[in-house]
Amino acid sequence: MADRGTGKITIADVAKRAGVSTATAGRVLGGYGYSRQEIKDKVRQAADELGYRPNLLARGLITGKTKTIGVVAGDIQSPFYASILRGIADVARNAGFGVLLTNSDERLDRELEAVQLLREKQVDGLIIAPCDPVASPHLHAAIHDGCPVVLIDRIVENLDADSVAVDNRTASRDAIGRLIAAGHRRIGLVAELERWQRGGLDQFMDALENGSIDPLALFPSWQRLYGYLEAHRDAGLPVDRALIGRVGIYSADAARMETRRMLQLPERPTALFTADGLMSAAAMEVITTLNLHVPTDLSLICFDDLDWMSFLKPGITAVVQPLTEIGETAARLILARIEGEDGERRHLAVQPAFAERGSIAAPGPL
Repeated sequence: MADRGTGKITIADVAKRAGVSTATAGRVLGGYGYSRQEIKDKVRQAADELGYRPNLLARGLITGKTKTIGVVAGDIQSPFYASILRGIADVARNAGFGVLLTNSDERLDRELEAVQLLREKQVDGLIIAPCDPVASPHLHAAIHDGCPVVLIDRIVENLDADSVAVDNRTASRDAIGRLIAAGHRRIGLVAELERWQRGGLDQFMDALENGSIDPLALFPSWQRLYGYLEAHRDAGLPVDRALIGRVGIYSADAARMETRRMLQLPERPTALFTADGLMSAAAMEVITTLNLHVPTDLSLICFDDLDWMSFLKPGITAVVQPLTEIGETAARLILARIEGEDGERRHLAVQPAFAERGSIAAPGPL
């Protein structure tokens, strides 16, 4: 009998204990090939008695499966990704899969490193929030090599991959519609809007007018701008481009500067729509510094629901993304592809909720 404390227990030890060949023990413990149920029971009992732990890498070399999913998050410190990752991990664990997590910091060079690392670890599939919505040759290469990919939060043009994201365009259009219905005609937007491959804000608005934009191929902040513009168009309202705060980078400092610029205009907005959690936190700092009161001086809707929004009095009305559901859905999609599911790629749009907390009122005198 092998002793648990004398060293690593091997398949040969298990085979000897079960009275079978090493090859038979390997088949049973590796989950491949055929063995009678009686033999399987004997091998598994021996493995349990000896405290055997399988070498997953070795098993993966034989079966072609490592029972792991690789995840590339944009920012693992963000509550946005934390909730998504929880959903992925829960579904993966229930299916007997582990999760290897990496971080891109929304930088393409780090995303390339992360994908390379995960592929070297021979993950069975990748879930990723991609930085490059146009090319992403590393993701095309992964799929070409037989590694399934599921995209979260945004898609990549012409990539043969499933995706799951919030319906940003509709949610933003509805949020702005609520402000318009409350009587607001000067509604400011604070959004990252970091990159659009076809130009700047003017080019984007012109392209929207002539119908040459595919909203699915846009980054989330641009999709939210799309909904903002649609709501104005649907209401027959002109858009003052000075009220579109393009921050340009994912930066709290830059968001504060842009919010301050907007709120100090001679004709400042009577309502504000912030396009993500970081923009919302930065905007609230500026609102407080300028001694503006929500909603009497300024109505406010935030995209993303953060804890502090319900602590304030009044609370902050928010678009609530079902983040755990996004993670769970992404995990189910990748597991299905790993198991060999074929067919058309699916682009799933989950619907957010709307938390009304009293930060919307009719516009008052400026």
